[in-house]
Amino acid sequence: MKFGFSVQTRDGQRVDGITIMGQDQDDAERKLRQMYRQCSILRCEVLADDRQKAAASVEDLLSLISKEY
Repeated sequence: MKFGFSVQTRDGQRVDGITIMGQDQDDAERKLRQMYRQCSILRCEVLADDRQKAAASVEDLLSLISKEY
């Protein structure tokens, strides 16, 4: 899964648009804190994975094709 973060560094600088892959949110936050020690997380959101969208659309197409025959 991909997670999008906005953080405030220990120096007070805001960093937006950080994308980290992780098994879950805790794993992604752990990886984030390895890069930005003592940061404050301002925002965290789950980002859609394009591969999952593509797989779902292929499955939808196949089901539509099979229904026609």
